[in-house]
Amino acid sequence: MTQSPSDLPFPHVDDVGRDSGTTLITRVSEARVRPERFEAFRDFILSTVRAFPDRHPGLVSHEVLLAPPGTLLYVSRWRSEGDLVAFAGEHWRDQPVVLPGEDEYLAAPLQVRHFTLVPLC
Repeated sequence: MTQSPSDLPFPHVDDVGRDSGTTLITRVSEARVRPERFEAFRDFILSTVRAFPDRHPGLVSHEVLLAPPGTLLYVSRWRSEGDLVAFAGEHWRDQPVVLPGEDEYLAAPLQVRHFTLVPLC
């Protein structure tokens, strides 16, 4: 199930990649959530990330993916490494962004991975 955390329009992902000369970076943060706290965590994340497009201009798109009762993914797509540094800090490659109060919902530490788009054409 996919829920869009924002009603703001984003450029299509294809408009950022190969034609613009920019490498799109997809960041996936995986939260292993205590099942009894899943719905509260979902609401907490959705209310927090709604404001991200206004705060982080390098954010091209984002979404929250749910796999109840214990997994939530926050997937964000970024224009450049510099944009990710501005969002997550110098250690963006291996350190997740942990929101204040987030630990109370988690069954395990957040995991973060990054992917780059490989055009099929």
